[in-house]
Amino acid sequence: MNKIIFLTFFLIFIVHSNVQAQRIQSGNFNITGYIKSDGTIQDSNFRIVGYFKSNGMIQNRNFQIIGYIKSNGTIQNSSFSIVGYVKSDGRVLDGKFKILGYMKNDGRILDSNFRIMGYAKSVKREWAAVLFFFFSFN
Repeated sequence: MNKIIFLTFFLIFIVHSNVQAQRIQSGNFNITGYIKSDGTIQDSNFRIVGYFKSNGMIQNRNFQIIGYIKSNGTIQNSSFSIVGYVKSDGRVLDGKFKILGYMKNDGRILDSNFRIMGYAKSVKREWAAVLFFFFSFN
């Protein structure tokens, strides 16, 4: 009986601790990284390169703050200067309101000329915009 209880507990633990990662792909479908549902950013070799925190903070692999995502879609650097915006309609703007690209609902990321830059299906729109347009995690 104790073995059954232990195995049941173990299986429940495994199921709940399994954090799925979503692929980030370039325009030619090469995998460039992954984002886990908890905000962990990994490169294509699964090495952790950064973090999106639930409070909007963006950190590099050494936990240094490199920016912020505000609830209204404003993207700030670590000095709180506005570097861009992710609008509710999918437009991505720089700090001077110039269109950098577009985030489509199906996960496509387009440049300002509507050419496909990459794919980030099932990834929060703001997180994908930060990766493609604002900060480098290499």
